[in-house]
Amino acid sequence: MTDQTNDKYGYELAYKLACEKLASSEDIEQQCLKSGAVYRVADSQKAITIEYLNQSYQITFPDIEVSLTDSGEGVPLKDKILILHYLTLAKGTPATNRWIAYKELPEGANYFPTFAKRAIKPLLDHFGKEPQQLIDVAKKLGGRKTDYGNVSVTINAFSRIPITLILWQGDDEFAPEGSIIFDSNISDYLSTEDVIVLCEILIWRLVKSLRAVSYTHLTLPTN
Repeated sequence: MTDQTNDKYGYELAYKLACEKLASSEDIEQQCLKSGAVYRVADSQKAITIEYLNQSYQITFPDIEVSLTDSGEGVPLKDKILILHYLTLAKGTPATNRWIAYKELPEGANYFPTFAKRAIKPLLDHFGKEPQQLIDVAKKLGGRKTDYGNVSVTINAFSRIPITLILWQGDDEFAPEGSIIFDSNISDYLSTEDVIVLCEILIWRLVKSLRAVSYTHLTLPTN
């Protein structure tokens, strides 16, 4: 098997297990309250509505299906898994308003090289030289400007998971630096490994928006 095949099999298995866990939940309505999702029953159809990266998703029962609420566009498997993991793990813990770095998560120090490669590096590669661009594209994901570093934004990936991206602009002597921090309750909503995947998806959504803006500027007609 190739690594790509192994990855695909691994994600398919993870999704299957996540679906089974949600389906076996003893109190789905209570779990929705803990995660900030909305549970409803209409015409014997059970469904959950959940916000993720500034878009609304629906999970239907009894066959667990994850779809965008207002779009027929397919949902990538990684996103489906994250949504289900968040929903089933959520403990309803209030925000502590105490920010922590990835290394402070359980086993975070061990996973940090992977986190840095998959999340912090692309953040720096695409926004390090012009950090102000981060503010504009973050708005498309519901982000808001905050006061860390030279530029920072906070984006609610899920209703209970704020993520703050921080950039320090470099100069002739120092390269740009970046950091990603979390409310200290994040481990009550996602595993340390899932946080890597979530941040990677978040950063590449921002990069995609940045590229779209750049392309629009390049193709605007000139007088």
